[in-house]
Parts: sequence; C-alpha cells; structure tokens
Amino acid sequence: MDSTSSRPSTGTVRRAGVLDGYRDLGVARGAIAVLRDVAEMAKGGITTSVVFTAAMGLWLAPGTLGPARAAIFLLATGALVGAANILNCWIEREVDGLMHRTRRRPLPAGRLDPAVALALAAGLAALALPTILMATNGLTALLGFAALATYVVAYTPLKRITPRALEVGGIPGAIPPLMGWAAATNSLAAPAWALFGIMYFWQLPHFIAIALWLKEDYARGGLQVLPVARGESTARRTMLVYTIGLFAVSLAPSALGITGLAYTATAVALGAVFVALVIVAVAERGSNGARRVFLYSLLYLPVLLSVLVLDAL
Repeated sequence: MDSTSSRPSTGTVRRAGVLDGYRDLGVARGAIAVLRDVAEMAKGGITTSVVFTAAMGLWLAPGTLGPARAAIFLLATGALVGAANILNCWIEREVDGLMHRTRRRPLPAGRLDPAVALALAAGLAALALPTILMATNGLTALLGFAALATYVVAYTPLKRITPRALEVGGIPGAIPPLMGWAAATNSLAAPAWALFGIMYFWQLPHFIAIALWLKEDYARGGLQVLPVARGESTARRTMLVYTIGLFAVSLAPSALGITGLAYTATAVALGAVFVALVIVAVAERGSNGARRVFLYSLLYLPVLLSVLVLDAL
C-alpha cells in the first residue's frame, strides 16, 4: 500500500488551516464582544468620575499615601465601582428589558449569561476590598464596603418601592471622596465631609432631571422615581430645593479655608446658573427644561471640582 495515500492532500491541509484561522478569529471577536459588554455594564464613564472624586479626596487630604499605594488604591476603587455597577445591572436585568433606554444592555438583550455577570462582579468585589485594605487602612476599606452595600442592597431594590431611594442612592455616590481622604489620613475631617456634601447634593437634582426627562420610560419599568410616584410638580419643586442645597454646600470648602477666591467665584457663578435653570424648569411644562438641567449638571460638576483642586494647590 502506498504510504502517501493516507496523508491529507495539500489542498485539504490548506482548507483546514483556513478553517482554524476563521475559528480563532471568531473566538477573538467573541472575547472582544464579551469584554465590551462587561465594560458597558461596569459603566466606564461613571466609574472614571468616581475614581476622580476619590483621587480628589486623596489629593486634598493633609496626609500622604505614596505614588504606588495611591495607584493601587485608585485601581481597586475603580474595580469596586465596576463591581457595584455590574451587580446593579444583574439585579435590574428584567426592569432594563422593559425600558427603551436600557433594553439593549448586555443582560436584557441576551448577549451575556447572567451567571457570568454575577460571578464577575462578585470576583471583582472580592478582589477590590482586600486590596483597598492592604493599600490603605481599615477605615477606607470599611467605607468602600459601605458604599457597595448601600448601592446594591439598599438603593437598587428600593427604586421599585419608594422615591426615597433617591436620597439613599446619593450616599454611595458621595462616599469616594471620603475614601480618598481616609486613605491619606486614616481619619475623616470637616473638609472631607464638605466634599461628601457636594457630591451628595449634586446627584439629587441631576437624577430628578433625568427622571423628569424620561418619566414614561421609568414608569414602563415600574421604577418609583419622584415624577412617577409623586407627580411632576413635586419633583420639580424638590429639584429646586436640592439645587439650592447644592449651592450652599458648594461654598463649604471656602468657609473651611481649603480653597481661595477663584473657587469661591466659580462656585457662586456655577451655582447661580444651576439655580436659574432649575427655576425655569419648575415654571415650564414638558421635559425640555429638565433636559437642560441634566446637561448643565454634567458640565457643572467637573468644572467645579477641577477648580477646587487647582485652587487648593
């Protein structure tokens, strides 16, 4: 028997190699798609802004952490925030499927297995919290755990029950500056709480504006946001109260002497425009005013915090 008869032909080998290449390409594209979906659930923009506020607290604190430990702390904080966001997506996957703006997210769209998302979030949190503890101290790790627990265990389920979830949800979003301060000093002081207050009060009109703008979508998902549960008039008045509160608390860093005239002038100017936009939104009907408030809030916070950091130098 000819020994060459049992060998595959050159054409067969070539076709097999091409098929293997296509399979490898498909695997690579699938992995990239999964990573893209994970990044979407981790909400990269929100995570980046939260890490910035933690870095701001670290920078403004009188203590020092060291470049290496600071970098580890910030990376671990980002992982913790990403874990919280993924857990939020996992818990709300059915609600997200009912709402137009969220139904294309990875879990309601069926692009990612919920079990994979849950395991990934749990793994990230299990890695992030001990890393924060080792890089900083017990107080900082405790604050991180409190933020995660409040966001996932309290705020997320409360959204379906009561509009007071808004005030609860503001707490974890305002904790990162406290974490940064605690990381450097292993304590909390009045300036740290001023940063907490700014972050807390900023979130309230910001999210009420979103809820007014997208009221029908939130109602479709069964979420008890303020305009759905208490009506638009109540929501608009509440938004004005919280915006005035933000204006007041934004001046606390000046009163505490950690910033100078440049920050004070910026806080007054930005706050006055914010209050004026909300007053207009209260007076008019429809969602245009709320949409303007939402868009301005996206500009307000980074400008205010950037000037705060630069003026504190």
